Amino acid sequence: MANQKQLNQMMRQMQKMQADMAAAQEALATATVEGSAGGGVVKAVATGAGELQSVSIAPDVVDPEDVEMLEDLVVAAVSDALRRSQELQAEKMGAVTGGIDMGSLGGLLG
Repeated sequence: MANQKQLNQMMRQMQKMQADMAAAQEALATATVEGSAGGGVVKAVATGAGELQSVSIAPDVVDPEDVEMLEDLVVAAVSDALRRSQELQAEKMGAVTGGIDMGSLGGLLG
């Protein structure tokens, strides 16, 4: 009977985690993070789900003689935004999965 009780408890925890994950994924889809480069002359906005939403470029940084620098700034800003998005994902999902008592699995598997 102890194993059935542990199994029921684990099932409740898994159901709660599934609901919490769905809520976290929904929150990530609407949350935004901003990355920047060149002291803010190029900015990129991404969702918490890692989707790039926009890129803005200050007009004074556009130099037809140095397109390569602008390309580098865009890549750096997008990379910064996506890194921040991944950090937000790790934070939100870690909060969800951190509540599971993985030790309770030992009694079921052993």
